[in-house]
Amino acid sequence: MQERSSVSRQDRYGWTGMVRGRKTMNIERKPQSNQGVQVISRAAEILRILKLDNSGLSLGQIAERVHLPRSTVQRIVNALLAERLVMASSAEGGLRLGSEIQSLAAAGRINMAELVRPVLTELSKATQETVDLAVFRDDHMVFVDQVIGSHRLRTVSAVGEVFPMTTTANGKAVLALMDDDQLVTVAAPELKAAGEDARPLSAFLKEIEDVRETGIAWDFMEHTDGISAAGFAFSDPMGLIYAVSVPVPSHRFDAMKDKLAELLLQTREEIKRLI
Repeated sequence: MQERSSVSRQDRYGWTGMVRGRKTMNIERKPQSNQGVQVISRAAEILRILKLDNSGLSLGQIAERVHLPRSTVQRIVNALLAERLVMASSAEGGLRLGSEIQSLAAAGRINMAELVRPVLTELSKATQETVDLAVFRDDHMVFVDQVIGSHRLRTVSAVGEVFPMTTTANGKAVLALMDDDQLVTVAAPELKAAGEDARPLSAFLKEIEDVRETGIAWDFMEHTDGISAAGFAFSDPMGLIYAVSVPVPSHRFDAMKDKLAELLLQTREEIKRLI
């Protein structure tokens, strides 16, 4: 019997084959659709919207904010619910970020001290001074790491030690990253607690504006007599605010402060690239 002529066909998976009698040979595959990538992108956008509203959002509110049909949002949300990335926030059907998001965030948390230590070590070598890393907690700064300088006369503070916000370079640098309401909430009580020696809040806010413009905060023997310091602050992806500062005995601070500011700004850029 004469063999039937070849014909081309495409199956439901996008494969093109040549049919010869009863035999089919797959010889070509069409490029994969980007539909899967689009779904991931849309799911990520929904999660970001929920991140901004801890009280929960309805399907309609989510659809409006991500500019997608409600039916599309429903399908994506159902998948996110199944994976515990989203959870119901109330009996009325509101939705919020789920418990699995917290687990993923904890697993991806950065050990900032370990990450930036090589950069801090280079800064200490360049200045021969001690370099401190501190993190903002509640209404104060907590030292989390330190690279000790090579000068015989140097400053040393214990890791875990707590420092104020308005009289230290690291504290001022952190305050400069806050919005004005949070800045006043943190700084005003500390300034008031200084009593008769308290700086006016307006004068302190002017100093913070200068820090915002230059990127560098200064402590000219405000916190400790005989010790001055300069520093900058940065935020990590989780929203924690850190500060790097270099405390220096004041008798050699003036001669190096311009170069120190330059090195600190370079260090800030290196840390930004890391995180």
